[in-house]
Amino acid sequence: MMNYKTIYHGSSAEIVEKKSRFIADVFLISSEEEAMQLLEQVRKKYWDARHHCWAYVIGEERIQERCSDDGEPSGTAGKPILEVIRGEALHNVLIVVTRYFGGTLLGTGGLVRAYTSASKEGLALSQIITKIFGFKLKITTDYTGLGKIQYLLGQRGLTILDSVYTDKVEVTVLIPEEEEQILMAEIIEATNGQALIERAGECWFSNVDGEMIVFE
Repeated sequence: MMNYKTIYHGSSAEIVEKKSRFIADVFLISSEEEAMQLLEQVRKKYWDARHHCWAYVIGEERIQERCSDDGEPSGTAGKPILEVIRGEALHNVLIVVTRYFGGTLLGTGGLVRAYTSASKEGLALSQIITKIFGFKLKITTDYTGLGKIQYLLGQRGLTILDSVYTDKVEVTVLIPEEEEQILMAEIIEATNGQALIERAGECWFSNVDGEMIVFE
């Protein structure tokens, strides 16, 4: 997988249906163990609530999914939460929806709508990003080739992480995996094979509020 959607910052949201409160907490997770620890924290925070329903999706490629109705009628809570995560094509996300019963039964359809709405509201207040798999490329060139390389990088909207100026110039750039070979060929052609290109490592990265963030 060369990219996937996840969250950068989780959030909380609350909706009310017929006096029942539904509180959605959204978390970034990397393992089932972490998900269960966060679920326990939510249970302790809302210790007097009747239900803590949840769902998660873990993994970049081999997806692991689980959900729980936590005492609600079967299929009315955990699965709707999971469907919201699937609908947004999110990975490594846990949503816990806590319910405080308001005294009025909502019925199965009402519960599905409420758990769905709370989950969507929690995600709407969270920051969703796309993580891209690629490489750090170190490009070494003379000053004559620098302008040509900068032009090629600009054309592709690529981020320069670092520049070192000595008798030559070393530029470290982030490149998505699928663009690496094309960019290398373009640089070699533009500099008549004079530029040296080497990988400085692989990584996941994402554009967050206009800034490129590298996830080591």
